[in-house]
Formats: sequence, C-alpha cells, structure tokens
Amino acid sequence: MTTVENGVNVQALLDARTVLKDAPEAAQFTWRASSKWQHGVHSTTRIQQFFGLGQEQSHKTEAVFDADHPAVFAAEDNGITPIEYLLVGLASCLTAGVASVAQNRGIQLRSVESVVEGQHDIRGILGVDSDVRNGFNDIKVTFNIDADASQQEIEALVAQSQKRSAVFDALTNPTNVTVEVA
Repeated sequence: MTTVENGVNVQALLDARTVLKDAPEAAQFTWRASSKWQHGVHSTTRIQQFFGLGQEQSHKTEAVFDADHPAVFAAEDNGITPIEYLLVGLASCLTAGVASVAQNRGIQLRSVESVVEGQHDIRGILGVDSDVRNGFNDIKVTFNIDADASQQEIEALVAQSQKRSAVFDALTNPTNVTVEVA
C-alpha cells in the first residue's frame, strides 16, 4: 500500500468528528474580524481571537488584511476590494477541502490550482440602477488538479470539497446578517 502525503492530518479530523458528534456544544465556533477605517475607502482588518471547543482560542499570529479599491474607482489601491476577499475565501476553502478529501481517500496530489472569477455589475453599488444587485451575479471556479487519480475521482474530490465548504455554503445559501451601531 502506498502512503499518501498531502499534509492533512485526516485522523485528527475524523477523531474530531467522532468527539463532536457527542458534544455538539463544543462545535459552536465564533469567528471574529475587527476592522478599522484608515482613509478614503481603505480599511485594515485584523484577525486573531476566536471562540471554539467551549473556550476562547487564538491563532498563532495575528493576520492583517488591507482592503481598498483600485485607482479606477478614484481610490488609493492599498489592498484588494472587499468583494475580492470573498473570492479568496472561496478558493482557499475549496482548495483545503480538495486536499483533505484526497488525503482521506488515499489520493496523492501533485498540484491543485484554481481560478475563481466573479461577474459583478458595479452599477448596483454605485446606485446607478436600483434593479442591479450590489454583489456578484455569478462566480465560476475552475480547478486544475494533477493527482494520482482518474478524472472521475478528481471530479469527486471537488464535489465533496464543495459539499463540505463553509464558504461555498455561506455564498450559496441565505445567511442571517445583523448590523448594529454600538
């Protein structure tokens, strides 16, 4: 039997699934991001603390993300646009899923690349046409995967990743969002 090494500790994931089946309260996570306006449409968002497994947790290091708009929007282009972060999240989540599913199924990956494109009519966010939505009209993800697997097995990896992706789910199903002023 060939050992597959895609860098995913599948046993830990399977063990967590078993434990959390009997302790659903521990599976309740709260992810947090704190954003601060800089200037113009530039903001900086920091992520480090989160809640999970019944207690406060922390990433090893704080992640910092700058968001802005490009010069074509009369901005300073100090970071990617907020809507592009959705594409980053989707690509990252689906790619992690492909690696995890491949490891679990004993499929050795050599490379996984994706292109994620979102079609966006900006007349909505600019208030030009109230019938045009503010967000993406559609998003297309194209994977290029090199693995010791058939085309059908690779397609199954992607399908299972999509089925278990938190970001895919959040983008394709309504999510309650509450906005408050403190």
